[in-house]
Amino acid sequence: MSGRVAPAPGRAVMPGLELARYLPYRLSVASNKASGLIARAYQARFGLTIWEWRVVAVLGSGHAMTAQAICEATAMDKVTVSRALRALNERSLVRRRTSPQDKRASLVSLTPDGQAVYEEIAPLALEWERSLLEGFSDEEKAVLGELLERLSVRADILAQGEDELP
Repeated sequence: MSGRVAPAPGRAVMPGLELARYLPYRLSVASNKASGLIARAYQARFGLTIWEWRVVAVLGSGHAMTAQAICEATAMDKVTVSRALRALNERSLVRRRTSPQDKRASLVSLTPDGQAVYEEIAPLALEWERSLLEGFSDEEKAVLGELLERLSVRADILAQGEDELP
């Protein structure tokens, strides 16, 4: 089985786009598979969604952040971050306080219970990462990290309209 789908009768195939070789699709699939590995552990043990875990992970550094800063750090949209924060707040895993710099904004941080969850999940996440990268040399891991960073920077540039799309 080749994995290719035949076009519907009477429909032409758009030349050039082979989904299985299309980089954004491949990155998404790889990301979903990698995230799914650790997701099973934190969903079963802590009842956290992927989105909630990402917020906990970002806040695990101990620095309070605005919801907007969490959006930027995670590349998640406002609605998803808002829902995650609401669920985490209902479970007393995060707390909000008014920002001293901007009274309209709230700073979010982990509660002691939230920090405990982070400290229990983080080692599991690192172990899954080690397993995922098993068989990669240190050089390959470094190159992969550099390439992902370059892709991220390039995506930011394109998103800001600093470079025109064809």
